[in-house]
Amino acid sequence: MDAPPEQEDCAPFIDVCERLAAAGLRVPGVFQHDLTQGFLLLDDLGEQTFLAALSPANAPVAYRRAIAALVRLQGADATGLPDYDAALLRRELDLFSHWYLGVHRGRELSGAERRGWDEVCAALVASALAQPRCFVHRDYHSRNLMWAPEGDLGILDFQDAVQGPVSYDLVSLLRDCYVDWPAEQQQAWVADYHRQAAAAGIALPGLERFQRDFDWMGVQRHLKAIGIFARLNHRDGKSGYLADIPRTLGYVRQVTAIYPELSLLRQWADECLA
Repeated sequence: MDAPPEQEDCAPFIDVCERLAAAGLRVPGVFQHDLTQGFLLLDDLGEQTFLAALSPANAPVAYRRAIAALVRLQGADATGLPDYDAALLRRELDLFSHWYLGVHRGRELSGAERRGWDEVCAALVASALAQPRCFVHRDYHSRNLMWAPEGDLGILDFQDAVQGPVSYDLVSLLRDCYVDWPAEQQQAWVADYHRQAAAAGIALPGLERFQRDFDWMGVQRHLKAIGIFARLNHRDGKSGYLADIPRTLGYVRQVTAIYPELSLLRQWADECLA
């Protein structure tokens, strides 16, 4: 890894890597490092991502493995990690209103829409903060897991780990911005996770309440992701991520149809997907 110190601090990467390794997870081993110059000598976990290996035939086994690894990850030591607090959750939501609605769609919110947006954001943040907290990877999805025909999946891109809502990483995995599955299959995997996590001693509400927490957490995450995809296009010249916005907006539309409190977002999703 070549990460110039003026652009990237590698200390969090090494710290989180050690925490995950101690939890029995497959992460790159750090053989040598020179943080003053930004050089690290790491394990190579292969070339095939979880996404590249996925197929309808192997998906049940693949997701069972990914869920089992997630349960172990959630039991990792989160002491001293940053808190996924209200300010951070709201800043992420504002990526959607600024970069996607404002910059990408050229949409200026009316006073009533702005008040409605603030109310929805407050509800989403409150839902996230009310959940049990654990170690959160923040990007536990198909492009950051490395496939292995046998043994544990490899885990990458974990340096931004925090202490946060227990449903967050499961949303990242099951309502992935880069691959989607039927709603019935998603629900079955949520139930599978709920059983595995409860058996591992992770504090969870009942399955019905957990499904609601999962749904609302997904709306927060997907609005953030849509804002980031728009920012990558307009600020960084990376237009490829625009192709992932319809799928991600589709998740928002799917969930907000269930919960009347989120009807403003359903209206915007309908408008943007029309």
